[in-house]
Amino acid sequence: MNPISAVPLASFARADGVRLAYRHRPGSGPTIVFLPGYMSDMEGGKAIAIDAWAARTGRAMLRLDYGGNGASEGRFEDGALASWRDDALLLIDALTDGPLLLAGSSMGGWIALLIALARPERIAGLVGIAAAPDFTEWGFSDADKALLATEGQLREPTPYGDQPLVTTLAFWQSGQALRLLDRPIPISCPVRLLQGQEDRDVPWQTALRLSQRLHSYDVQTLLVKDGDHRLSRDSDITLLINTLGSLLDIL
Repeated sequence: MNPISAVPLASFARADGVRLAYRHRPGSGPTIVFLPGYMSDMEGGKAIAIDAWAARTGRAMLRLDYGGNGASEGRFEDGALASWRDDALLLIDALTDGPLLLAGSSMGGWIALLIALARPERIAGLVGIAAAPDFTEWGFSDADKALLATEGQLREPTPYGDQPLVTTLAFWQSGQALRLLDRPIPISCPVRLLQGQEDRDVPWQTALRLSQRLHSYDVQTLLVKDGDHRLSRDSDITLLINTLGSLLDIL
């Protein structure tokens, strides 16, 4: 039996009735929680590769879709960084026990940091994959911000899919309210940051800045010289799996 299909798609209702989709694989802890990036979902290549590895090694894993993303109900345009953080926290609190190893891709890396701040007693480790904290601050030009203010949203082409990349003013404002890099970040667990130096979306220096801001002394930044934003080549996936495995070995 395919180890991926063995985990059924399930859903959990928020207080407003919107049902959030997830796949929860039982196994030994810490539970790996994968947090997708912007306009991404739990069926992406990295999430599936980690889940297949978790199946082979008997590890517990939770994959999830934020409201309005993937298989979850709701409208994408109604979501914001804070609400997607809260969606992940709701599922984590309802479905898991014990320590967690968070793995966040791009915006999911920002959400992983916010979750670690919200549940410090539960986070055993954190892996950021092209983590993009504060991208509402450094990822938008003055012209973009002016358009958001006047039009309420920004629509841009993206190389990652057929649909335009939509950013709402509410999302941008939520991100600005949750910036982290302008002060020390009180996260003390082991952290591993994987970052491509050919990333056209997240400057590789962001990983170094994040490393400096984290309170933890057990922080390793791994720069992939020819790596892009996705870090989804076979070699990148191998690096990600090896990073997760070596981190779990010390937890």
